Amino acid sequence: MRPNDRPIVTGLLITYGLFWIGLAIAPVDRQDWFLENLLAVALVAVLVLTYRRFAFSLPAYSLILAFLLLHAVGAHYTYSEVPFGFWLKDTLALSRNPFDRLVHFAYGLLLVYPLREVLMRLAGVRGRWVSYLAISGILAQSGFFEVIEAIVAMIVSPELGSLYLGTQGDEWDAQKDMAAAFFGALLTITGTMFLRRDERLST
Repeated sequence: MRPNDRPIVTGLLITYGLFWIGLAIAPVDRQDWFLENLLAVALVAVLVLTYRRFAFSLPAYSLILAFLLLHAVGAHYTYSEVPFGFWLKDTLALSRNPFDRLVHFAYGLLLVYPLREVLMRLAGVRGRWVSYLAISGILAQSGFFEVIEAIVAMIVSPELGSLYLGTQGDEWDAQKDMAAAFFGALLTITGTMFLRRDERLST
């Protein structure tokens, strides 16, 4: 990261903080909001604490912010009750509120690029391997979080299980969420590969 980017990154952090505080006021379900924010707050803390040792690029931080903002909206309303999701449901004649699926798609779409940076800069992975491992990493993380969410729901608040997990009665919800994250990651990596190829051809 360039030194001139640091004020921008600080601005991104402040933006998330203000947005998070605003949505922390009177959420639809306080207990569900608390559960949803455990991992998000942990991620922000890790990014802040490791900033001096490993700073992502400005595009990567921007993508992370975009995902965190989407997640904050879902945590405020609960994923199955987000108004925008109901609008999509009515507009597209869907059987369920699709906001949670959109966020899982966004998880792969927005966070695979930062993961790619980690693999390139810390592990030294290059070429097609970095694309393969970045997509595989998103898919693995998606599956891992599905397991963690189920465990947290059972331990902390079993009665909130379906609300917290956002299954909306779909027994294949976890698998569909993982597929959504996979296709989001695949889309970003494919676009990144084409952009890199065009850059090489133009030099």
